[in-house]
Amino acid sequence: MKPYEIVKDIFIVGGPDITDGRDGCIYLLNLGELILIDTGAGWSVDKVIHNVQSLGLDCKNLNKVLLTHCHIDHIGGVPELKKRFGLRTYIHQLDAPPLERGDQVLTAATWYQTSFPPTPVDVKFSLPEEVLEIGGQKIHYLHTPGHTPGSICIYLDRNGKRILFAQDLHGPLLEEFGSNLHDWDRSTKKLLDLEADILCEGHFGIYKTKKDVKNYILSYRRQYGVE
Repeated sequence: MKPYEIVKDIFIVGGPDITDGRDGCIYLLNLGELILIDTGAGWSVDKVIHNVQSLGLDCKNLNKVLLTHCHIDHIGGVPELKKRFGLRTYIHQLDAPPLERGDQVLTAATWYQTSFPPTPVDVKFSLPEEVLEIGGQKIHYLHTPGHTPGSICIYLDRNGKRILFAQDLHGPLLEEFGSNLHDWDRSTKKLLDLEADILCEGHFGIYKTKKDVKNYILSYRRQYGVE
């Protein structure tokens, strides 16, 4: 599968079917500057860069990465991308320590039989919801703990559609990751309340109708027994 535009100026540029089977989905916002949402596991950085360029975009404008949580399949490309482009990294303060100390368990690096080096974070979210405005576009960050303590979801309204980036809302919920079912229950209720038109998920791709987004979230709530 090739990278493509989801709605105007929002693209998928990486993921299991695009770059590497070990990658979480990687999304790109073109808002006058280029902003990545997650980076994949780190083995496919060159391919991600190629995919961005194949869309006619200049990676010299790539200067921010918004990390949805601290797991290697979403953060693994950060050290190399920071080295090449000086990317500023954003993550919730509760998920920042595993990156900064290179925690091999909490980053899930051990799951992937690799390692993650101690990596500084530039901006740490701390509020239940924060807004970053870039190029006149408001990008909303919601603290949605459950999968990890510092998991966040991102949403924005564009071209009459509400687009939700909810990486790994499906879990898994594991004690070794600091997962919490009660938090996850509250977080997924928040996501349902957003009534998003499009869901950009962390491993299973894109759901393009309001009904499909709702049904996807509800299916996992049933699976975890909170429905």
